Amino acid sequence: MRSSTARTALILCAAAALAAATGAASAAPQPARAAAAPRPRQAPPVLVDCLWHPDVRPTNFILACGDGNSRLVSLHWSHWNGTSATAKGVNMVNDCKPYCAAGRFHAYPVVVKLDHPQPWKKKPHQRHYTRMTLVYPDGRPQGFDRTVTYPLWN
Repeated sequence: MRSSTARTALILCAAAALAAATGAASAAPQPARAAAAPRPRQAPPVLVDCLWHPDVRPTNFILACGDGNSRLVSLHWSHWNGTSATAKGVNMVNDCKPYCAAGRFHAYPVVVKLDHPQPWKKKPHQRHYTRMTLVYPDGRPQGFDRTVTYPLWN
């Protein structure tokens, strides 16, 4: 009788150990399958202002950093992507008559185009537009061509 009780106890212990091992194995985390890593999305280029701040779709932008006598205001961007950006707005230009401090600002409707994105020297991982073209569809400041292109600072 003793051998049958001992045998039963041994079988029960073995069954319990097997159940514990099987349960632990099934509960163990499975190694993750190598999923295709998503390609990092490249951030859109930025427009760098006079104070070296990067911006995307700014509503205002100073063109004449030294004296502020020419600025873009009320910019509404129709697109901004990895190669170019386009906005409509107003170029506020001081006529500096008789001198800039006494001059008056005049508003000129303008189409702004940005292009030629390059790595920014201050932050090489970030690209910035390096060229701005202004197109004046109606009037324009005295001495300006209908289309004016500026290199942007780096």
